[in-house]
Amino acid sequence: MANKQVWTATGRRKRSVARVKLVGGTGRITVNGKDVEEYMPFATLVMDLKQPLVATNNENRFDIDVTVDGGGFSGQTGAIRLAITRALLEFDKNTDQTREDSYRHILKSKGFVTRDARVKERKKYGLKKARRAPQFSKR
Repeated sequence: MANKQVWTATGRRKRSVARVKLVGGTGRITVNGKDVEEYMPFATLVMDLKQPLVATNNENRFDIDVTVDGGGFSGQTGAIRLAITRALLEFDKNTDQTREDSYRHILKSKGFVTRDARVKERKKYGLKKARRAPQFSKR
């Protein structure tokens, strides 16, 4: 059996953590053992998840196996997208990064390399939510 090269990466978004394995293949994406179209409830989430592959013209070049947990579908999609981006950068690390056609240049210009740090703010005591105060009653 031939030993295939595997590129791995981790991505996070909100409460979600995604671990991605990139292997040469035909473009099949599985998320937690299911096909991506079966796992994600909306086509827009699938489209969002595939953006790094589309930007680098790799839709049919890699088979991607994803393990994701925590958060909701939107956070999981963002985590998977970041993990795929990082795995592509790992795949392309031996090329000259200053070139215009390097994966890093393409993905960074589209904003995929940066982790979205926005998370839910913690609830404070005396308030109903993080910033929502109880309704004021004059009498």
